[in-house]
Amino acid sequence: MFRLRNVGGRAAAWRGSALVLACGLLTGACSVRKFAVRQVGNALSSGTSTFETDPDPDLVGEALPFSLKMVESLLAITPRHRGLLVTAAKGFSLYAMAYVDMPGEILESEDFRRSKQLRERAARLYLRGLAYGLLALEEAYPGIGGELRGEPRLAVARVRSKHVDLLYWTAAALGLAISTSPTDASLVVRLSEVEAMLERAMELDEAWDRGALHEFRLRLEAAKPGGGDAGVMERSFERALALSGGQRAGLFVAYAEARAVPSQEREMFEAMLDRAMAVDVDAREEDRLLNVLAQRRAEWLRSRIDDLFF
Repeated sequence: MFRLRNVGGRAAAWRGSALVLACGLLTGACSVRKFAVRQVGNALSSGTSTFETDPDPDLVGEALPFSLKMVESLLAITPRHRGLLVTAAKGFSLYAMAYVDMPGEILESEDFRRSKQLRERAARLYLRGLAYGLLALEEAYPGIGGELRGEPRLAVARVRSKHVDLLYWTAAALGLAISTSPTDASLVVRLSEVEAMLERAMELDEAWDRGALHEFRLRLEAAKPGGGDAGVMERSFERALALSGGQRAGLFVAYAEARAVPSQEREMFEAMLDRAMAVDVDAREEDRLLNVLAQRRAEWLRSRIDDLFF
């Protein structure tokens, strides 16, 4: 009996050890999986992506949906990965702007129904990007999401210079969503959040990304009722121009639309589009995709010049 009890005890002990070992292996496997995902996430979110440097915008447009879904799959495993959250906020905003919103805008005069569908989809994608941007900010500054809705300027005062990119992409996603839904009061009322995030980003590092914040300010001012302050737009343009060395085609396109069209200055409009088309898209590979897309918009705007000027 003693031996039987002893054997039973050993069996029970072995089973217990096996269970502990199995749990340890599972926990270890889970940890290894998360570690691997973090490493992949770090690689995906560091530096300039191959999407931004690719000279073929159509190839990028076809590949981005898969890439964005992969990023979301990785976030399902490591939901607090800052780099992946920023990549998602940036990726959804850029994809929506270049491959959904702009095609919808181009179609407006030919197929209003399809145009409306595309722009509604763009709004949903912008809001998806916004959600990831807010998650990234929330991870760094707990409670900031709710504070933004109440006292945006007080909320962003907590943000530090290392998170300027979070402010930019979160503000961009929200601002673009508002631009596609100008009659949606629940979105329009949030314009103060966009302004607060942009102002804080400029306080922290106004030269960030070679004038991107000033170009954003130009576009935001132009979107205000009545066309905004011409002086603010001009100063924003000049500062962005100085910081970018004239190598951001989108800046010239933005100024053409913001200043020349409302004031009906056709010569200025054409001159700005010429400068956009003169930008060497291969001069800075990290700006290549955005410059190519901006030049496409410049070509489209030129084709509409007789509709824009009377």
